[in-house]
Amino acid sequence: MKITAIETYVLTVPMPQPMSRNYVHQKLVVAEISTDEGVKGLGYSLVFGGGGAEAVHAYLETRLKPVLIGEDPLRVEQLWEKMFRTDMGIKKQGIAAYALSALDIGLWDIAGKTAGLPLYKMWGAVSDRIPAYGSGGWSKYSERELIAEAERFAALGCKYYKMKIHHADPLENRKRVEAVQRALGGGVRMMVDVNQNRDVLGNERQARLLEEYDLLWYEEPVLADDYDGYAEVAARIRIPIAGGENHYTRWEFKQLLERKALHFAMPDVCRANGFSETLRIGKLCAAHGVQLTPHLIHEISIHVVGALSNGFLVEFMDWAPPDLFQELPECRDGLIRIPERPGHGMALQPKATWWMPSP
Repeated sequence: MKITAIETYVLTVPMPQPMSRNYVHQKLVVAEISTDEGVKGLGYSLVFGGGGAEAVHAYLETRLKPVLIGEDPLRVEQLWEKMFRTDMGIKKQGIAAYALSALDIGLWDIAGKTAGLPLYKMWGAVSDRIPAYGSGGWSKYSERELIAEAERFAALGCKYYKMKIHHADPLENRKRVEAVQRALGGGVRMMVDVNQNRDVLGNERQARLLEEYDLLWYEEPVLADDYDGYAEVAARIRIPIAGGENHYTRWEFKQLLERKALHFAMPDVCRANGFSETLRIGKLCAAHGVQLTPHLIHEISIHVVGALSNGFLVEFMDWAPPDLFQELPECRDGLIRIPERPGHGMALQPKATWWMPSP
């Protein structure tokens, strides 16, 4: 089997209210890989908020796509190494990692389809039903909207809900957390997300105000590049730390793990150099007793969680319009069942009317 063509493009996906007050749209960088045996693979990277998507597409199209044409798509590990070592002066983080991720996801889709197996079964098959946590709680939501969203996820059976704590005043953040927890009652446990917005002392003060709420985790406390800051926060506060959505390789996670800076690891398959590297990160985390709960992209992240013994949760953020994918895995009783379709099981709708090409 040989790769004969790779079609690439950027999709702009409008967001519904109230999420659109924080993000008007998202962008998908898509790679559709064709082979001489008729098997096709779909790969894509979600560029959250859309910023940089065109740069991701340009690197994918001009530097990584030529590396794969004519190659055997089933040699996924070999091709991952080939792409990762292309342009050694450009680290495979950020833009380059998003581009490699889309292609690696597409290659694994071909491998699964050729084997006639869903990916989680190719990789180990620990579970076919993955617990999901409701995610949102954006800073521009009113308190009423925040509670309504949390209650909607709870109605789907989600046992966990994550919200943002972006307000400059830590007392205001505590007030919003308390309001949601009061509305949800005791059946849902909460998490909070700082999104890299505080320094060590600011996180220590904020976390102290939230300790009474028995939070599952406290996410991305400091800048992703500040490994020592991560470790210092983890040592100073009494809430477990989650992070990793803005770390792209196993070596970055190694630094966090060796510093004992993480309790929950959150690699993003569209950022962390695809399925291949995310699986390596997950196994590395298992050796450190850290649970894996991937960032976003629940529709394909479920395969990673379902394949690994330390897989815990997937992030269920209802961002995708109903006509983006042909069939999106549903959340029922707080669980998302992994489709038995070969590969990752996802397909885009053919040229839906809302598709907005990037300029």
